[in-house]
Amino acid sequence: MQLTWYGHATLGIQDSGGKVIITDPHNPETSGYKPYDSPADLVLMSSAVDDFHNNGHLIPGNPEVVNALDIALAEGGDTGSRSVQHVDVSAIAVMEVHNHPTHDPEQNAMYRFEMDGISVGHTGDAGNPLTDAQLEFFQGVDVLLALAGGYPTLTMPDLKVLIDHAKPKLVVPMHFRTLRYKPRNSFWITEFLQLFNDDDVDFACDSTVTLSKDALPATTRALVLDYV
Repeated sequence: MQLTWYGHATLGIQDSGGKVIITDPHNPETSGYKPYDSPADLVLMSSAVDDFHNNGHLIPGNPEVVNALDIALAEGGDTGSRSVQHVDVSAIAVMEVHNHPTHDPEQNAMYRFEMDGISVGHTGDAGNPLTDAQLEFFQGVDVLLALAGGYPTLTMPDLKVLIDHAKPKLVVPMHFRTLRYKPRNSFWITEFLQLFNDDDVDFACDSTVTLSKDALPATTRALVLDYV
């Protein structure tokens, strides 16, 4: 499985058969990251109304675009599952931070799926301490795509609670401030790195890494990617 970080909460996950999933596509004009130049088969987004997470129309290849919040709410509760293009996607509803600086907080979803035997969890746009059910949702996930910029998303202490509970093999930070990211309302990567011992952090020095189930670490490590 190949994992590529396009900046913000947008990652591309490609399986060994060539299927590509894009998560939470940002808008390059407002985010500052490069426009998308690679096609995808499926776009999963945590929200249909947030311009930093819902730009499936900008992804080449005419992908199927799915709002994970619709999956979460489809069964009348906060959690749901659906098979999309032979990928089993599960989602759970969350809220943006209650005291959001620019608008009333909006509901969105965290979600998880599996490719090449590796389970991947995406923390959406969560902004408040996670409930027991939300923590349990990520139990057993292999790769956690983690909100790492602090307010107005999860604080670092709240993220640490999730990591300690779920015990993922890899924690891949996203949604933090970089030299290309135009908004200045989030932390640099340094705040996230304080959650780990130096020996437990790997730097890919590239925007794309190749992962395999057998080569995942035995205990939780952080893997920091560059952006495309």
